[in-house]
Amino acid sequence: MTGKAPAAPSADASPRRSDTTRACILAAARERFAADGYERATIRAIARDARIDPSMVMRYYGNKEGLFAAATSADLRMPDFTRVPREDVGRVLVTHFLDMWEDGGVLTALLRVALTNQPGAERMRTIFEEQLLPVARAVCPDPAEAPTRAGLCAAQVLGLALTRYVLRFPPSVALTREEVTRWLAPTLQRYLTAERP
Repeated sequence: MTGKAPAAPSADASPRRSDTTRACILAAARERFAADGYERATIRAIARDARIDPSMVMRYYGNKEGLFAAATSADLRMPDFTRVPREDVGRVLVTHFLDMWEDGGVLTALLRVALTNQPGAERMRTIFEEQLLPVARAVCPDPAEAPTRAGLCAAQVLGLALTRYVLRFPPSVALTREEVTRWLAPTLQRYLTAERP
């Protein structure tokens, strides 16, 4: 035979396909968990949404619990607040969260799930405890008050996200980013850095 031997597949072809498949599964899972909640979402429905065989979901994530954990894993990518001037903490935090919410990714989907689902609510609590609480500890006058201060900040940030990006209340949606920052930054600044009232 004189034909050339078929070219060997490139070394990174399979990982690329695997990454694409995982991304499709996670995107479908976030949408399905947000729409149906944890209990009603099924591996079969998620696989159908991702246009893959259910066995692929099981191959990558093992079971629904594993898939939920992966789909709701969120790194808030918090700035290093030890490098932020103290008087700018509230503004930087609001701007950062606006960027996160407007990305429309996992955090928005997780908020939808958390509203009606205990595992989603627990996941959201864990994310904020592990990632927002250290910010409060770093900047507040008394680290013993950090949990209270972080909780107050979470109430403001999650309340805005709920009304602006999930429930889409017209007055919240109508605010520009600059208006949101002007309204919300002084409140977060006070929660994080003011003396205890």
